[in-house]
Amino acid sequence: MTVLETSAATAGPGLPSFRSIFEQHAPYVWRTLRRLGVRPSDIDDACQEVFVVVHRRGGSFDGTSSVKTWIYGICVRVASDFRRKAHVRREMVTDRPPDAGTGSSLQEDRRAAVEALDGLLGCLDDDKLAVFVLYEIEQLTMKEVAEAVECPLQTAYSRLHAARERVTSMASDLQPRRGS
Repeated sequence: MTVLETSAATAGPGLPSFRSIFEQHAPYVWRTLRRLGVRPSDIDDACQEVFVVVHRRGGSFDGTSSVKTWIYGICVRVASDFRRKAHVRREMVTDRPPDAGTGSSLQEDRRAAVEALDGLLGCLDDDKLAVFVLYEIEQLTMKEVAEAVECPLQTAYSRLHAARERVTSMASDLQPRRGS
């Protein structure tokens, strides 16, 4: 028997099989980790770590929140660990050395946009980042956001307001100045 087959017996009440959770939520976990600031070179390892925790803690899932909200909470903690350890892992594994003349303009524009977004999100502390990503990007309700980050509803609203102000301020600093 594989881990995917044996995990159904360890699942908590209301929790689908591990295989089902993985198949349904893997793309969400990948996007969420990326939006929470995990470096592209660490995404696969971070995704694996999230699902290791899901498998290990499946029996403790109590059903008071949705599976997606529960997984998001795990993503927040894993992303925080990976960002904290990122200064140790600076190497970037590639198939071949970079070639300055191979990228198309569209690819370069997209890469620049992703880097700008990463910079904007990187200016937020972990608490504000989690609320901002869940509400603005993943479009969870504020009640689900508060459950995922384990804080009172009003605190989640306060963090969202502060995050929006910070992102707006940072984005306006990135805009080219007219008439200068």
